[in-house]
Amino acid sequence: MPLDATIARVTDTIMARSADTRRDYLDRMRRAADEGPRRAHLSCSNQAHAYAASGPDKETLAGHRAPNLGIVTAYNDMLSAHQPFERFPDLIRAAARAAGGTAQVAGGVPAMCDGVTQGQAGMELSLFSRDVIALAAGVALSHNTFDAAAYLGVCDKIVPGLVIAAATFGHLPTVFIPAGPMTSGLPNDEKAKVRQQFAAGEVDREALMRAEMAAYHGPGTCTFYGTANSNQMLMEIMGLHLPGASFVNPGTPLRDALTAAAVERVLGLTRLGNAYTPACDILDERAFVNGMVGLMATGGSTNLVIHLPAMARAAGILLEPEDFDAVSSVTPLMARIYPNGLADVNHFHAAGGMAYLIGELLEAGLLHADVTTVAGPGLSRYTEEPKLQDGALSWQAGPRESLNDRILRPHDDPFQPTGGLAQLTGNLGEGVIKISAVRPEHQAIEAPARVFDDPAAVLAAFKAGQFTEDCVIVLRFQGPRANGMPELHGLTPALSVLLDRGLKVALVTDGRMSGASGKVPAALHLSPEAAMGGALAMLQDGDLIRLDARAGTLETEADLGARSPATPDLSANRHGTGRELFQLFRDRVGEARYGAASLV
Repeated sequence: MPLDATIARVTDTIMARSADTRRDYLDRMRRAADEGPRRAHLSCSNQAHAYAASGPDKETLAGHRAPNLGIVTAYNDMLSAHQPFERFPDLIRAAARAAGGTAQVAGGVPAMCDGVTQGQAGMELSLFSRDVIALAAGVALSHNTFDAAAYLGVCDKIVPGLVIAAATFGHLPTVFIPAGPMTSGLPNDEKAKVRQQFAAGEVDREALMRAEMAAYHGPGTCTFYGTANSNQMLMEIMGLHLPGASFVNPGTPLRDALTAAAVERVLGLTRLGNAYTPACDILDERAFVNGMVGLMATGGSTNLVIHLPAMARAAGILLEPEDFDAVSSVTPLMARIYPNGLADVNHFHAAGGMAYLIGELLEAGLLHADVTTVAGPGLSRYTEEPKLQDGALSWQAGPRESLNDRILRPHDDPFQPTGGLAQLTGNLGEGVIKISAVRPEHQAIEAPARVFDDPAAVLAAFKAGQFTEDCVIVLRFQGPRANGMPELHGLTPALSVLLDRGLKVALVTDGRMSGASGKVPAALHLSPEAAMGGALAMLQDGDLIRLDARAGTLETEADLGARSPATPDLSANRHGTGRELFQLFRDRVGEARYGAASLV
């Protein structure tokens, strides 16, 4: 199937827009690659320090006879998705030796759990942690003792931060190694129901705790389709995972075999061999367009609309919001995964998963097939799925038909003809809305504004029974410059209750809500943000707002130009829970439309 005309046009536009920055980036990467294997430039003293604790690998390292793999790990016990990484370094070192190479943990990066910090002060550090992760990975790889890099990360800001680092060290062959999702526990819709019952005062905290513990019950990624699992989809469709690696459960023989195979593969891509494939060749314009297509086809997280531009900029590629909108206009929604449906990612994987999805998108001409991947040239390898038979790992043709059309559908019979995200523009600014879980009758609303400057005030008004009429809840001063742009997922249960009561309700904010925004229409990432003089700062209670996801508009008839912007006291956001350490990020951060980044 020839490439879709819109996908081709978007790609050509990105290439033209990025011509100068991409050329400069690739020139830097080629110069770094031409310097040869990094260890050759270290003094004997430098090398002695690097190898002193390497045990059985010391002589191999000193002899420069084999490629050395640098491991950058986001392991910690706080994230269920990252806890399995505790044992990965030993697996990777053993696999490297078996492949004739060596491996060393180059360094660790921080990885906060947004599930723990939801609604807490620590969430104000969450988005900025992406830049910290990129910096920490940069420190790890600055030792210049590595011929390739392996990144161990899964969750929200971790993978984007690691990709920024991988692009910065783009002369190194790179593989991302996932840990996999936890096995299915309490169904996500049942968990959400208990949350709504608790928000409405119908069940007590003990019942809520039982439900939460039954849902989040063991090692692995949370099973709903939020940012963490959107990241895993993205790494596979962009060619940084091995085919079929994203959604294999942790602690299984297949998971371990895929980890070993990833190590063997990336060691074969170094300058010491004959198949040199640096990360800069994988992370090109076509790969990022493929990532956008995958995001739309699966109804992925709105956070990726922020992260993808930041990741791309690190590779010299300039993405704009209209690129996402154009891709969404021709990409069918093919997957229903909670909160866009009842299934979790394990069910998606069982229904055909990434192999089926990629095969269908290739058949529809919606993906660039001629990309470079860690598995080799072309994306067709990613229509195969891994199998372990008698201890041997191989790849076989993936399913060509969905095994459950309530979860995964073909491109010519999708859940909806366009993607799961839409751009919003109007006199209130520019933002994004996730529509894949929003019923058609809720995708347009015209109602008076209820204006808040603090999410706690929204919940307090809900608990006090103040929402009795249709309204658009405006929550401003939640952008990156104001308070670090915390996720506002904690509002979802209360807003869902209002919707269930028959009210027409929507959220408009310069903050984030991740992949878990659910059934409530939510205009997110409004830019310019209120703290930078955006239109939200001029809104008042009662202003009539119209949000139309189908038309892509967000507007008010109020005369905003005649008003002065609100100036709330944001000093409480500057101290406590480490926030005082992040003032530099708040001062430097760019707009959400460009990735809300301080580094790129």
